[in-house]
Amino acid sequence: MMAGVRLAGCDGCIGSDKPGWIVEWVQRGTRMQSEWKRCPKACTPQSRAAKIEQLQRLRAEQQAPVPQAVAPADTSTSRSPVQEQPARHLASPRPAPAYQGRAQGTPARRGGRSAAPRSTRTTAPVVKRPIRWPAVALDSSTDGWMLDVDQVPAPAGTKLADWFHWLGTGLPLRIDRIHDAGRPGDGMVCLSAATLKTLGLPASFPTTDKALAALQKKLATAANTAGMEISEEIGPTFQAYRRPGAPGGLKTSIRVVVAPWLGQGNERQQKTSEMIVQLATTPDGELDAATLARRVRAYVADLGIAPGITPATTSKLLLDAVRPRFEPYENDQGERRYRLREGALPDQDTTIPWAAGARHPLTVQALAKGEAVCEEEDFKWWARPLTENESAMPYAVAVDVCASYLSVTTSLRLPVGPLEYVSNPAWDPKSPPAGLWWCDFTALEVEELLPHPATFHGRRPTGPGWYATPTVTYMAAEYGFDPTTITDAYLSTLTLPILKEWTNRLREAYKRAYAALGLRDGQDPEEFLAAYAAHKQIDPADTEAGDALILATLYKAIYKGGIGKWAASAKYMDDETWMKKVVEDWSYRPELRHHIIAAARIANHRRMRKTLNKTGRAPFAVNVDSLMYATEEPSALELLTPPEQGKPVLGVIRLGIGPGQFKHEASIPMPAVRELMERENEEDREHPGRLTHHFSTDGLPLADEDIDDAEHDEDQEDGA
Repeated sequence: MMAGVRLAGCDGCIGSDKPGWIVEWVQRGTRMQSEWKRCPKACTPQSRAAKIEQLQRLRAEQQAPVPQAVAPADTSTSRSPVQEQPARHLASPRPAPAYQGRAQGTPARRGGRSAAPRSTRTTAPVVKRPIRWPAVALDSSTDGWMLDVDQVPAPAGTKLADWFHWLGTGLPLRIDRIHDAGRPGDGMVCLSAATLKTLGLPASFPTTDKALAALQKKLATAANTAGMEISEEIGPTFQAYRRPGAPGGLKTSIRVVVAPWLGQGNERQQKTSEMIVQLATTPDGELDAATLARRVRAYVADLGIAPGITPATTSKLLLDAVRPRFEPYENDQGERRYRLREGALPDQDTTIPWAAGARHPLTVQALAKGEAVCEEEDFKWWARPLTENESAMPYAVAVDVCASYLSVTTSLRLPVGPLEYVSNPAWDPKSPPAGLWWCDFTALEVEELLPHPATFHGRRPTGPGWYATPTVTYMAAEYGFDPTTITDAYLSTLTLPILKEWTNRLREAYKRAYAALGLRDGQDPEEFLAAYAAHKQIDPADTEAGDALILATLYKAIYKGGIGKWAASAKYMDDETWMKKVVEDWSYRPELRHHIIAAARIANHRRMRKTLNKTGRAPFAVNVDSLMYATEEPSALELLTPPEQGKPVLGVIRLGIGPGQFKHEASIPMPAVRELMERENEEDREHPGRLTHHFSTDGLPLADEDIDDAEHDEDQEDGA
């Protein structure tokens, strides 16, 4: 095509937010680049359809050979797509692993709507958009530049200025939005040690102010040659961007990650790169750019967002991506603005004294007055005396719930609106509103062999207290609690299952990662136990399994950390800063955390209760999601409920990797359990759950180094 051919009229016709401008595609060597030009005249309604059809036809003619996996047409408001050209590789790129999650270019639901067209009739050829990649690794050798994605072209030269020009050429690097009201994310370029040497950058991050200032100046000067800028503070990760209207090309933004610098810099920079460090670390402990880019591509394909600073903040980013709080609109002057979407959580302190979080002044004041506050938590260190029969058994088997929060959050209705006081509230057993209820469960009869379902300590409550809706619903339905006795409540003005999309993303990512490790839904109990026992024994050469294990660990940390984020205490902040930056943020909603944890605790109690009713077995110790049973053999198979009429019994302990199912944690000789629980001095007695990291699933004691590894793995899975 000839250079300078006009493809479209004003971009009111092509979905842009720059009224009065046109797009021209100009050939630069072997590449086509887009440029904005002032529209010489306004479009008329009659010319609009013709211009759009012309744009689609000419783009289709220019389209490069289409790869096997082609991204669906993007309906977002953005710049014209980058014309896809083969990268100029002088050496073969590193092979990608088999595990890639869901490819970003594959069709998927957006904003809850089907990806299928409304009609099969078309008036113009279908435009196949090129794939945009979330990350690419740039390496260097004696033969030239190497990239691990063929569709990304290499820089034209080896100077630092050449590299910045390359960043600003409109590379096919971007994270597509996953909701119609959302925004796309910046693509990532990962630099290797060899690349730093070629570009003349230091092999390690500067440790002195003078050296850091020199590096900042060097990068800023080179960026300026391409009309680009860099972050005010340089660290192991930084942004390279071009503002709208700046010389050198269109607006662009790229996230740069320097793999050899990760884990260096000041304390804040080290903290903010912890998740990236996990993704970049190879099995032998090296920080590798290609490993980072490969894992980021799988991570983005699974979750649809870039890795955040911590698992907790990543959870917040994911919720905002799948359920954006704001949506774009045009005001009366035709200007693009954003407004809060219906059902979105507001930015303000909406807490009440009985559920304000441990650090909040309202909680401190309530406790100082001796008033009750909501204590909806996971079961913590509950244990009862062993029965004579249990004490005679040779083993104690510990089983742990997999992804317990994800097993309840899909349809859980949460208090989106502020909590408002209601006197003598009405109770709707079919659909009670989310909120806190003043209830007295002290007189209710519950199973003596199980922890009390309404308290985190598992003991009978000593008086009335504030309980979340899931707990009240369970006590009313299963234990005969009379809701008409409730005199006070704080109920939400709007109740919605706002974590449905968040849960679906994390659940599917979790399941895909574990499937790559040989753990799949529907496995027989024996097959699952064997696969789980071996899933961390990975050959360093098995890139697929190594990546999947890292991603599975991160996904678990994200959903666990996300639950805690609703009541973040942020101890590193002073009180004033915490109140302003955390409490007034939309993500500080302790009452939501109370509802989620109450629902997970109740779901766990349901399984214990039904297993007891079906098999006569009850746990003698519970801590969070870990249950300990007395058994004849060091095997979790002994705890399973036999099928009824050839069909598995639902709602009981089941072995499997799916959310809400159980894995075998440890088998402990019963004498060791009794030694801890039956010490003569009551103050010296300990919870038997402390032994789970000291014994294998075969009932054998672990070596000291294996104990340390097991405790470290638990800390990693607990999230942030």
